[in-house]
Amino acid sequence: MLPLVISSRAVAQSTQSITNPTSVLSIFLSLLLVVAIIFALAYVMRRFNVTHGGGGQLKVVASMVAGAKERIMVIEVGDEQHMIGVTSHNISHLCKLEKNLASNQQTITSGTQFKDKLVKAMAGKMNPSVKGDDNDEK
Repeated sequence: MLPLVISSRAVAQSTQSITNPTSVLSIFLSLLLVVAIIFALAYVMRRFNVTHGGGGQLKVVASMVAGAKERIMVIEVGDEQHMIGVTSHNISHLCKLEKNLASNQQTITSGTQFKDKLVKAMAGKMNPSVKGDDNDEK
């Protein structure tokens, strides 16, 4: 086995490249770009109210915008439904609904169908041998 010999010139070049002002500037700008991407993603998630879909007992059945920062929502807790008012500073219980509203399962299902159709269409574009369902084509 041959011993690994690193010349002093190679070590000097590697340390010189780190202290090179253009290299330091490049590293700083790359770090700044990563931090900017993190903040941009956090802003988008907050703006569009992206939350994880929990399988818990609380569900939003319906929602309606009542103003710039106000919403009226119907939430389902267990088998009861309640109407609440949501503002930027307060959440108020408005009433308990005597007759339950229909859940938005059909909306979720139709969204899933659209997603499936989009995936099939994209698969067909990338791989022409893959075709969608017969009823998708007209």
